[in-house]
Amino acid sequence: MKKSERAHAADNSGHKKEDERTRGDGVHESQERVKSEVRDDLIRNSQPILANKSQMLGMPQFGLRDNLIKCELLKNEDAYTYIKNYSFFLGTYNVNGQNPKESLSPWLASTATPPDFYLVGFQELDLSKEAFLFNDTPKEPEWMLAVYKGLHPDAKYALVKLVRLVGIMLLFYVKAEHAAHISEMEAETVGTGVMGRMGNKGAVAIRFQFHNSDICVVNSHLAAHTEEFERRNQDFKDICRRIQFRQDDLTLPPLAIMKHNVVLWLGDLNYRISDLEVDHVKDLIAKKDFETLYNHDQLKRQMDEEVVFVGFTEGEIDFQPTYKYDTGSDQWDTSEKCRVPAWCDRILWRGKNIKQLHYQSHMTLKTSDHKPVSSLLEIGIKVVNEESYKRTFEEIVRHIDRMENDCIPSVSLSEREFFFQDVKFMQHQAKTVSVYNDGQVPCQFEFIPKLDEPTYCKPWLTANPAKGFLAQGTSVDIDLEVFVNRSTAPELNSGQQQLEDILVLHLERGKDYFISVTGNYLPSCFGSSLSTLCLLREPIQDMPLETIRDMKSNSQVSNPETDKPQDIPKEIWMMVDHLFRYAKKQVRIALFSPLLAGSNHSVAEALLLFLDALPDPVIPFSFYPQCLDCCSDSSRCRQIISVLPQCHKNVFNYLIAFLQELLKHSAHNRLDVSILASIFAGLLLRSPTKQDLTEKRKVKEFVQHFLVQTPSDRDIDEKLPE
Repeated sequence: MKKSERAHAADNSGHKKEDERTRGDGVHESQERVKSEVRDDLIRNSQPILANKSQMLGMPQFGLRDNLIKCELLKNEDAYTYIKNYSFFLGTYNVNGQNPKESLSPWLASTATPPDFYLVGFQELDLSKEAFLFNDTPKEPEWMLAVYKGLHPDAKYALVKLVRLVGIMLLFYVKAEHAAHISEMEAETVGTGVMGRMGNKGAVAIRFQFHNSDICVVNSHLAAHTEEFERRNQDFKDICRRIQFRQDDLTLPPLAIMKHNVVLWLGDLNYRISDLEVDHVKDLIAKKDFETLYNHDQLKRQMDEEVVFVGFTEGEIDFQPTYKYDTGSDQWDTSEKCRVPAWCDRILWRGKNIKQLHYQSHMTLKTSDHKPVSSLLEIGIKVVNEESYKRTFEEIVRHIDRMENDCIPSVSLSEREFFFQDVKFMQHQAKTVSVYNDGQVPCQFEFIPKLDEPTYCKPWLTANPAKGFLAQGTSVDIDLEVFVNRSTAPELNSGQQQLEDILVLHLERGKDYFISVTGNYLPSCFGSSLSTLCLLREPIQDMPLETIRDMKSNSQVSNPETDKPQDIPKEIWMMVDHLFRYAKKQVRIALFSPLLAGSNHSVAEALLLFLDALPDPVIPFSFYPQCLDCCSDSSRCRQIISVLPQCHKNVFNYLIAFLQELLKHSAHNRLDVSILASIFAGLLLRSPTKQDLTEKRKVKEFVQHFLVQTPSDRDIDEKLPE
């Protein structure tokens, strides 16, 4: 970002340029200037103070002495820091795909004094198909400018960070005078929608260091519908597991959400009010009996059972539910569905030294079918006292000088052998080994590769953390995690690989410890080749591994009558047949659209996951270059399909016939060629390497030729299940 040039320009541009970056005359600049100029110049150009905790952790690893100093500094942090309170304004608003139609000041400038920080989250910023497929929307700068204009008028703010995933957006503003003390800014996104990955649902998150405190902010949009509270619970767990922030020191492991001093969580969590009729709920609201109503709130019940948001706090709710209203009014939902009012929009926090000053909704805003919610938190931040830091540092150095350099580190392990029972495809398993420092000195540990191996473990295994420090007399829990995905499943399915590995735990200036990891994997159709599945008459889990290996190595059938390969794998037939029979007219059929709904969700998700996990896709990798070359010529595309291996050709024709059948019912299911091509192109015609944008367009064009029926498709129609 040309840090030095921008810093120099900022110093010499006077009040006019400063106001363009902060909340002054810059409101009158274009949206693009608001988006690019105001963002994070002040943050990126700032230099952390000498005693900043991040700088301690980022010191070069010259050896044991420096590591000991860092370890002791962190352990004695309370000796050279003090707590100073700062105000954080948190806001969440589901805008239902609307454009900003009114001032946001009643929401954002509702506090008596200007807050030090603004963290503003939006959901459903854009509900269009283009936003879902391409993650691009013109509404981002519109809402960004509306927020910028709505901030408290009595202070100047700089935009530190903007992060967005489809319609989930998080904006981070800070008073200009605090910018120099922010560092280690990172942002991550995770989708929990289609196939557990697409961005119609999910979360965006940022983490940063302010003085000596680590802060993480999450804006999430969880699964909808009253009965889907367990899916919302799983969305929360997936977000916590999958969001990992890289650190400035790339040798250090990524940081998870819960590894921060302060975690702030906001968004449309979609938890509803259960077990009450809609008229009873409205009657309680009219009486302002929010306590009775709150006892039926799903999020409260799930937190009481410690299923989700363990360790989080939410302030008392003394405002009426924020969902669902008729757009443009304060009237409850009058549509045919007549949804039960609910507190979908929530703000929670986790950490010490946090006090909530207010928690409220803002009824005057009528743009959406939700009402915005805000919370003002007073958070105690660790600030460094320079004199105390210098004194503590000198004491630590003197203490280390007295330590004997020849002390050899030593640890003890709670277990050295681990067995994972019945591991399944895409199902996470974890076991914990406790490492206790029983030596005389702090030690540095790390898992190291075995001789002639590139990594410390097999690709289906992970140790977390894989490296770290242990003070004398302390212990650390290391999670050994097993996860079989599409890259590791094929060899495990065929028996060419087993769940067997030995981890080498190495101590700096100490000895190595060996940990044995074994398990049994349950083979499945996911990750198995089409040719192998066509030969199987029984479920793959019931087949001996020797038989599967023989089938993989010998494609010839021994008995043409009894061992003749099936035209297509029975697994594909079962999934497509189910969807063909029960879902072809369903609106936005299950997972084939960003609008998730319907009882066929699981079958559709399984089909997409099955195709994604094929070791060699439906159109084999060897045909990929030819397909790109002829993508604009329909006849050449069909010629390529005609020369595919028989089972691959059968599956391709079968799936295309199914998709064509869906398109016949587009008036009911609202699917079109573009949507189906976008979803299935990358599954039927996968690249052996990473695709660029041009390749993606060519792949989509190739598949689109087959979704438009021609007279030559009659033989394909005959492949449909009867």
